Amino acid sequence: MRFGIFYEHQLPRPWAEGDEHRLLTEALEQIELADRLGYDYVWEVEHHFLEEYSHSSAPEVFLGAVSQRTERIRIGHGIVQLPMAFNHPVRVAERIATLDLLSHGRVEFGTGESSSEAELGGFGVERSQKRAQWHEALDVVTRLMVEEPFAGHHGTFVSIPPRNVVPKPLQRPHPPLWVACSRRDTIHLAAVKGIGALSFSFVEADEARHWVQDYYATIRSEQCVPGGFSVNANVACVLPFMCHRDEATAIERGLDGAHFFGYSLAHYYVFGVHRPAETNVWEEFQRNRDRFGFSRPVAARTGEVLGARLIEQGLGSLRGAIGTPAQVRELVRAYEEAGVDQLILVSQAGRNRHDHICESLELFAREVMPEFHERAPEHERRKAELLAPAIEAALGRRPPPRPAPAGYGVAATPQF
Repeated sequence: MRFGIFYEHQLPRPWAEGDEHRLLTEALEQIELADRLGYDYVWEVEHHFLEEYSHSSAPEVFLGAVSQRTERIRIGHGIVQLPMAFNHPVRVAERIATLDLLSHGRVEFGTGESSSEAELGGFGVERSQKRAQWHEALDVVTRLMVEEPFAGHHGTFVSIPPRNVVPKPLQRPHPPLWVACSRRDTIHLAAVKGIGALSFSFVEADEARHWVQDYYATIRSEQCVPGGFSVNANVACVLPFMCHRDEATAIERGLDGAHFFGYSLAHYYVFGVHRPAETNVWEEFQRNRDRFGFSRPVAARTGEVLGARLIEQGLGSLRGAIGTPAQVRELVRAYEEAGVDQLILVSQAGRNRHDHICESLELFAREVMPEFHERAPEHERRKAELLAPAIEAALGRRPPPRPAPAGYGVAATPQF
């Protein structure tokens, strides 16, 4: 099992002068600490217009700062929005390659298509076309990073003439590819494309087991035709997280943040009506949390076995990995036994405090993480050995890089 930390850059109202500066500064300090403690990945989202839920609209800038303040932690775009109105494929390839060089080859390239109306509508992306745009952009971006020169592309959504995109990434053929997944069918799609599955749904370990089984069965099948020029066979799951020796303290420090994370996500993606610069999501959360399944009394009971959700009398309430080291260890073991390759821990949520997040990261790294890190190398070696024939066959089904048209050139145009 490997472990990541996750950033939306949440900032509940009310806002004061300097809050966004403090938010980003504290996040960098937390990531520096995680790097020293031995966490394996940091993941940063790309979202636009999602007030309070996510103030992470320029992850490439933030992760550039991360690359210079850390040494070993893998640096994950979780994710880059690929519909062309968000990010032109050439700019994506250039940014990913530059970050990979600056980080000495530590980039993980997560992709996605977006689904909130605030973002799709804000950029003029037709919902019915977003999946097709993701398919096209993924192929183009990976070709841009591999082909020298890029052979050109004339597609449904974008056309690019032959050019040689520079720089090229340090990792060859390109950084590991991932895709954001919220449903089982997207997990399956990730396997069909031979890319890592970033599950941003809070799923129980037993449910994750079924997702993992289908994912790896598909990787081994003839359905798998890689979306890039390498296969990244990995499944990652996200969980709310706060660890303390005293369970009641862990709950007090982390539960409201976890619940706000879930509620504010649903506000933009499920049930909310947002008035830009007016809606106070934090206040609505305080009033409505029980009605939407974020009951504090249900989730705050001590002495429970941890899980992504706790259920009582038909009410669901998010808990995740909020508890003592012993409780969190048992939860992690359940996901490890289910075959999950990475758990991504969400601490920066709601009004969770910086010092509490740092204490939690330190305690988990000291008392929980070593057991799983000790087993990880042998597990990864066996997995690579078992999957090697399937991966070789899958790459054989993927069209190779294309040659540029013979004799193609771009003539300079005199300006005077």
